[in-house]
Amino acid sequence: MKIARVAIDVPLNTYFDYAAEHIGADDIGRRALVPFGRRLVVGVIVGIAEQPPAGEENPKYKLKPLKEILRDVPRLPKEILKLANFCSAYYHYPLGQVLAMILPQRLRRTKVARALAEPCYTLTDEGRALALDALPQRAAVKRKLLGALQSQDFLPRGTLMELSPSAGSVLRAMLEAGWVRQSAMPLSATRSVSALPAQAAAHALNPEQQTAVDAILGAPLGFTPWLLHGVTGSGKTEVYLQVIAATLARGGQALVLVPEINLTPQLEARFQARFPEASIVSLHSNLNDSERLKHWLLAQGTSAQGSAQIVLGTRLAVFTPCANLQLIIVDEEHDSSFKQQDGMRYSARDVAVFRAKDANIPIILGSATPALESYYNALHGRYRLLELSARAVQDAMPPSVRYLDLRREKLLEGFSAPLITAIKQRIKRGEQSLLFINRRGFAPVLLCGECGWLSGCPRCSSRLVVHLKEQRLRCHHCGHEERMPHHCPSCGNLDLAPVGQGTQRLEAALQKLFPEARVLRVDRDSTRRKNALAEMLEKVHAQEIDILVGTQMLAKGHDFPKLTLVGVLNADGGLYSADFRASEQLFAQLLQVAGRAGRAADRGEVLVQTAFPEHPLFAALQHGDYAQFAQAALAEREQAGLPPYTFQAMLRAEAATLDSALKFLRSAAALAHELAPGAKNIQVYDPVPALMARLAGNERAQLLIEARTRGALQKFLGAWMEALQAHKTRNVRWALDVDPIAT
Repeated sequence: MKIARVAIDVPLNTYFDYAAEHIGADDIGRRALVPFGRRLVVGVIVGIAEQPPAGEENPKYKLKPLKEILRDVPRLPKEILKLANFCSAYYHYPLGQVLAMILPQRLRRTKVARALAEPCYTLTDEGRALALDALPQRAAVKRKLLGALQSQDFLPRGTLMELSPSAGSVLRAMLEAGWVRQSAMPLSATRSVSALPAQAAAHALNPEQQTAVDAILGAPLGFTPWLLHGVTGSGKTEVYLQVIAATLARGGQALVLVPEINLTPQLEARFQARFPEASIVSLHSNLNDSERLKHWLLAQGTSAQGSAQIVLGTRLAVFTPCANLQLIIVDEEHDSSFKQQDGMRYSARDVAVFRAKDANIPIILGSATPALESYYNALHGRYRLLELSARAVQDAMPPSVRYLDLRREKLLEGFSAPLITAIKQRIKRGEQSLLFINRRGFAPVLLCGECGWLSGCPRCSSRLVVHLKEQRLRCHHCGHEERMPHHCPSCGNLDLAPVGQGTQRLEAALQKLFPEARVLRVDRDSTRRKNALAEMLEKVHAQEIDILVGTQMLAKGHDFPKLTLVGVLNADGGLYSADFRASEQLFAQLLQVAGRAGRAADRGEVLVQTAFPEHPLFAALQHGDYAQFAQAALAEREQAGLPPYTFQAMLRAEAATLDSALKFLRSAAALAHELAPGAKNIQVYDPVPALMARLAGNERAQLLIEARTRGALQKFLGAWMEALQAHKTRNVRWALDVDPIAT
């Protein structure tokens, strides 16, 4: 009899021993069904030990038997187990919960994962004989499905379902009519219908791109972290593609991480166009459980299931097992979306660097506005810096940036006169404009002018946002919503006014100011429906849109050749923040959105409405000079003793009352002082309420720990977390955030 050491999804930083028969070394990394209390749960086998004979001298070895080892899918490879152990140790998070997070949802269930065969459709002879123009005009979905199937030998159901919400019922009708035939498709990567053009040739590289590609491919094989700093439109993606091509030619796999879901379809389409014979899978939260498991298994690549050569995904994809990983790319590496904000608060970028080092492979971190931590590492030789200072399209010039002083400009519906004139000129010339404001809804708040009542969220320290079309007030933090009141709840006044601007209000104002223009709003509200964003972007590329109104969803990664004007509204919000990273985030956001203008032959113009045109941040933005901004910001950080010159961890607590949260943090601070009495390398600050002190009905507070070295911080956190785990707390939830980016 042997002991199986199993990590279980519970908030305890230990594993659990079970008596196991017929277990071998190749079962380490497999899932197992084990009894835990009165439940049967799924855990991961992380080790095996010999069991001594049970007896009075060894009572603890009277173990419960392991119920079943699940061998339905390949085990987690040792490199992923090592990655999970690193994350557990670095972020001080239970190993069982780390492993549960890594596994797809289907593999966390107590049922065996059945073979995943997706229905596939092909046209019959009768279906191929049909002429698309012979179908009735109202049969638009049938024409779309037939057109897609006529261009391919077969297509999986999931791909066809992307074409229309009613594709399922139409496919059933086509089956009954004998136009299509259904069969089971083996587990393999699928392609999007919109991503099936002929192979796209590699672009001719400009000298800077060629230098970057030559440097990466010419370096000795092994771990090299590259920071690819390229201005917007400089062709970073083309550099990625050429390095990926060399990786695939060696028989290797590439893992490409992007910050947001809305960037994956267009990148997938571009990769599929360049590598039409390659197997490409995507991993993001828009996939259902079966799709995610299928793509996850393809990345792992056993002989029976095939293998994905390119894995494209968001944050969680960094933990994907890969058959022969030889390259990692993190696009828009500065983006805060790479940092998980609940559960294990990991940075996918930092985890990717560790994974590349452990696997001894190169990693490319790309951005027009690198995180200051990454730029600091490049300046100090930890990363190798590659610069792309010119736009990739020949004769394409960086956009001109002009500031419209709100202290002197009179606004009409939120727009200054020069901005209105610039939009009119673009409409007249058949060019496109983008109006950027990072606020959804119609207005940020509803105000009573009589008594000063504001529409506050009852569950958060925030305001309810006005959604005028739906006549609703919504909290964009906790999801609470309610009907718009007809009168003031405080004084009964009927004259309630929405104050401020959001994307919906701008959309209505633009339709009023430019009735002849085709206006499109792109934000989280307008893109809720599956494939809505892809359809909107197609309209923009087809030049069916004159004016775009959008949030940060449009700020990066998009290439609109006819877009020559960007107008930025409410640019000053980030200047008022108490977060020391606010200026860095604002600069990155503005530089990214400015980069959408003039990416082709026509030069772009960026108009920024601000009350502080003389601010140093705007001066650096006007010249597109990231280095100027970064060096000034790093000098400020060094003087203030802030990251990357120090290392931080934040203990966050939430409770029903603020007093309870603060009381817990005071006791945690007392424990910290006991563990590090007079330590020069550790600074324990006083507990304070969080910037948003109330969220979703809970009061929140935080305690900051700072150290001069990462090693000192980690040594202290290990001892502190052990003491805190033994410290009894009631009615308080707490979590540790190592390397926090939100304060």
